Amino acid sequence: MLQAALDSGAANRRAVFEVFARHLPHGRRYGVVAGTGRLLDAIEKYRFGPAEIEFLRESRVVNEATLSYLASYRFGGNIWGYAEGDVYFPGSPILVVEGTFGEAVLLETLLLSVLNHDCAVASAASRMVTAAGGRSLIEMGSRRTHESAAVAAARAAYIAGFGSTSNLAARFVYGVPSGGTAAHAFTLVHDSEKDAFLAQVSSLGRATTLLVDTFDVAAAVRSAVSVAGPSLGAVRVDSGDLAAVAFSVRSQLDSLGATDTRIILTGDLDEYSIAGLGVVPVDGYGVGTSLVTGSGAPTAALVYKLVARSPGASDELQPVAKRSVGKPGRGGRKWPIREFGPDNLAVTERILMDDPACGDRSASEGHSASEDHSSRVLLRELVRSGSVVGRESLAEARARHASALAELPPYALQLSRGYPAIPTVFGRNGEEG
Repeated sequence: MLQAALDSGAANRRAVFEVFARHLPHGRRYGVVAGTGRLLDAIEKYRFGPAEIEFLRESRVVNEATLSYLASYRFGGNIWGYAEGDVYFPGSPILVVEGTFGEAVLLETLLLSVLNHDCAVASAASRMVTAAGGRSLIEMGSRRTHESAAVAAARAAYIAGFGSTSNLAARFVYGVPSGGTAAHAFTLVHDSEKDAFLAQVSSLGRATTLLVDTFDVAAAVRSAVSVAGPSLGAVRVDSGDLAAVAFSVRSQLDSLGATDTRIILTGDLDEYSIAGLGVVPVDGYGVGTSLVTGSGAPTAALVYKLVARSPGASDELQPVAKRSVGKPGRGGRKWPIREFGPDNLAVTERILMDDPACGDRSASEGHSASEDHSSRVLLRELVRSGSVVGRESLAEARARHASALAELPPYALQLSRGYPAIPTVFGRNGEEG
């Protein structure tokens, strides 16, 4: 596309692309924006170096004029987006990219790869946090996904409310709190279960978490308390009827005086099984496979579409849209706001079509709510003339997600399949419907 557009001159036309989802997966009620911080870092570093240029030349992928363009490529346009941690709905333009067609079209795979993965994980994680009802959650999915995706998944889960991760690379790169427990292999390599517990407590202290389901749970709990005493930090159960075992372990720990010893459950958990364990006397959950695969929705179904372009390099932007049956588009640049009712809960995701006044407000107000809480501008300025201006800390994204969930009606937090929590309405400023 780039080579042909360079040949025709269209590569220099001004263009606007948008990232959005036509629908939410599996009848969910909202999606979670995640990956923005990773994406901004990636765009800053997006280059075609000598090795890539030589590969393209030897492979005869594109001609010399295109290679020359790529060799000096730097994204110099503007990007707006929903703030990381915010929620979105069908049609929400969660990212808006403005630049020349040539520079903007090159970002498509990068944008969608980052956002589709991270939004999917964060959306699943948010549901699990709701299901956990305040109990702690640790992300433990590194062994169930690609090694790089594992680090990104830990970051996305933390934004959505998980308390920690077993992935140390996520702590090293992003500062996500880390924690973990021993595996069954640690017990099996020792001569006895008690020897394994003695070794772990001696090295790591009494606050450690002992895995108690390698052989007989009741015997292991007795052994764990005899080794660590009543100040043992926690025990982990990874198999069996988790609800029944948890009740039994809690009763046993209390009878042994270990009333403050916590119980952590792991073992193929998802938001539904976590919700089902709500009445069980446990303190936290470790979630792996279901989380990193989006709990059945491994992609957020986001697309990157051209919505406006200029006939010439300096002409006014004109709306464009795909018109084919089944996947029609909505042309024109859009400015989204979230509208609230008298109870300060969201009622509408209103997408204003090509509204310059709203655009001016987006650059200055960002994520702030208006004084009367009637609406909130959703787009923030992320990149200006190729320079990142909207970078935020992970803590800010995490706090934002909690506040964004608090804005949604209670219906949004239900786990059963249903409609989006609020409707998405397209129109011009002042229009209804």
